[in-house]
Parts: sequence; C-alpha cells; structure tokens
Amino acid sequence: MDTPNLVTMDQLRVGLYVYLDLKWFDHPFAFSQFKISSADEIRVIRSLGLKTVRCSPELSDPATPMDSSTPQPVPAGVAATVSVLAAATAPAETAEVMQAKRALIGQIQQRRQTAQRIEKAFAHTANTLREIDKNLLSRPVETLQQTTRLVDQIAESILSAPELAIQVMGDKLGGEETYFHSLNVTMLSMMMARDLKLPAEVVGVLGVGALLHDIGQKEVPARILMKTEALTPAERNFFEQHPVYGVAIAKRMNLAPGAIAIIGEHHELFDGSGYPAKLKGESISLLSRMVAIANYYNELCNPAAVADALTPHEALSLMFAKLRSKFDPQLLKVFIRCLGVYPPGTIVQLSNGAVGLVSTVNTTRPMKPVVLVYNAEVPKEEAMLLDMDLETDLNIAKAIRPAQVPREVYAYLNPRKRVSYYFDAAAKRSPGGGV
Repeated sequence: MDTPNLVTMDQLRVGLYVYLDLKWFDHPFAFSQFKISSADEIRVIRSLGLKTVRCSPELSDPATPMDSSTPQPVPAGVAATVSVLAAATAPAETAEVMQAKRALIGQIQQRRQTAQRIEKAFAHTANTLREIDKNLLSRPVETLQQTTRLVDQIAESILSAPELAIQVMGDKLGGEETYFHSLNVTMLSMMMARDLKLPAEVVGVLGVGALLHDIGQKEVPARILMKTEALTPAERNFFEQHPVYGVAIAKRMNLAPGAIAIIGEHHELFDGSGYPAKLKGESISLLSRMVAIANYYNELCNPAAVADALTPHEALSLMFAKLRSKFDPQLLKVFIRCLGVYPPGTIVQLSNGAVGLVSTVNTTRPMKPVVLVYNAEVPKEEAMLLDMDLETDLNIAKAIRPAQVPREVYAYLNPRKRVSYYFDAAAKRSPGGGV
C-alpha cells in the first residue's frame, strides 16, 4: 500500500507526485494531486504558504543519484520549516497563481455556457422534428419542405465548420426519446458524411432519409413499439415490416430515391443478417450502410428497456470486436474515428486517478475530449470541464462502467440513462443561435 510521505518546500523536485491539502479554489492547478512537471510548478507550490506537502513514492518518478532533494519521511512530532524562498515570494506569487485559477474558472464557465447554448439548439431541433412527425401523413408536401429546410440548416452548419464538436446532452432534456433517436441517427450519419467529404447534395438526401428512417413505425401498433420484454415471433415479424411500410409512405411524399432507399434498408446488415430483405454487402446502398451503423449504435445505447443500455464505449467496442461483420468495414472505421475511443457519455478514469464523464469530442482530435471531472471540493453546478487537448501530462487511462463508480460520484457526473448527441459548429453560428 502506498503511504504518502511529507516533504518540505526545499525537497520538491520535478517528477514528484504531490497532494495539495488545500481547497480547489485556493490553488491554481487543475487538480489537487499531480506529478510535478516543471520548475515553474515548484515555484508556484512554494508560493502557496504550505510548510509541507504529502507525496507518493509509488507514483513519483525515481530520484536520480545526484538528486539531493529525494523526499524522506518527516519524523512524527517534528515540525517542518517553511522554506526561505516560499516566505520571501509568497504574497506576490500567490496573487499571480490565483489569477491563473480565476482564468481557469472563467474557461470552465465559458465551456458551460457553450454547452447550454448547444442544448438549447438541440431542444429547438427536437421540437421542429416533433412538428414534422405530427404532420407527416396529413400534410406530406409541407412536411417534406420543412424536413428539407431543417436538414439543409444542419448540413450547412456541419459541413462548413472547420472544427466540429460532438456534445452529449444533459439529463434535463428528457421525454422526447422518439425524436431524439431520429436526431441522433441523423447527426451521427452526417458526421460520417463530413468525414467522407460527400457532396452537399448527397448529404441532404442522407439527412432526409436518416431523419425519416423510422416513418414506417406509424403503421406498427403502439403495444409492439412500447413493449420492453421480448417480442413474440408474430410481433417480431410485424415490427420487421416497418421499413416496407416506410417506403410506401416515402413514395407518397415523393422523397428522393436515395432517401427512400435509406428508409427501406436501414436495418439491412452487411453480412445479410438484417431485415426485411436480408440484403448483403454492396447490394445495400452506401447511404443506407451509413445509417445502419448509426442506427445500430444508437439502439445499443438507447434500447427500449433502459436496463439493457450499453455505455457509448461498450457499444462501440461491441460493434468493432464482436459484430464487425455486420457493418461495412470501411464505414465502421470512419464511425469509430469520428466518435473516438471514448465517445461522449463515457465515464473514464484519468491517468492521475480522477474520474470524469466525456462531455464533448472534437472530431479533429477524438482522443482529446473535454471531460467533466468529479471533485468533491467543487460544487456540482461548477464542476470542472477539462480539455484533454491542453493537458499534456494527463491522459485517459480507461473507461469505467457506471456501476463501478461510487454512488456519490455517479450522482455528481449524472450520466444520462439515454444518451443524445448534438454537434457544435460554433465558428459558423451566432452566439445565441441554433441550427
């Protein structure tokens, strides 16, 4: 078992793993425990007015033979003395480092405002989708026009932004799972289209087909759609006809052939195990193969029975490791590349032992997401949002199942039972606007 030792200020060295026994707001570092990486960090620690700090020998880099500052346990009852350097520089240095902490808090607040703006845009889009769904059969021409406008707005925002962040939605956006599913599938499909650099007109067809891919479910009784236990064979056969029903509705709406194909083929799988026609390989249209991946992934994360839900990381891992034959291999690679190894909504452990929730992934740097970090000293409403791209000495060590984290940590991070995604293309939008 690693027992922390006490070291004095003059024993600090680069490579030492230290614990600052201060409140988070009283020091400038992102964490209260970390490995010292520079002389500047030593200077800052000495300015904090501490006489000693705890250090972990196990987590520290080995001291070199010439290093005279190797930490030694401080004998019980012996008071450590504040170093001369710390005493001389404390007032000026403390003011400087707390200015740095205020800057960090400002960055966190800005990220939180960005998240709120994105969630507002997401809710607005979901409301528009509800209107589309309500008028689908009664006013098909107007509905198609509204759908096309919505898709065009989303596509313009996504395709023209130099960088694109995938944001996982907060828990307060509940109760619209039907619309969120269609929106998730649309967003994730268009994410792949962006990566593949498909032409804008093709992306438009993809968006309409993805947004309306489940319209055939209007012909399936609610008792089947809402059933959480296993369907009977007769119920399963009925349900698996919804792509066929959807094609009939799509034709009445005069959708483009590519969009109609998506509606009819979004459950077809690359190995021929899908439905309703058991199409195989490239006999399934390219756009349909893209939507099939997004649809399958979203159903793993958001099944009818919430208890069966996989975490985003688990869903992606399952699709790649065990179900790979079901999907176009090149498109699956694109999908994983865009979402990253740790998709938004994944609970992770960082290399310093901290636990957090992946909040946002930048599609240009998917291995460096923004992570909402658990810290008992920081109120949940002000929780730290850590940009891993700026943390050169920190990385994600592993993903964690929600059941593996303590209850208070789970409540603090508040991972959604149902995961919804939305894209931020802030560079191309006004600060308060949505798509």
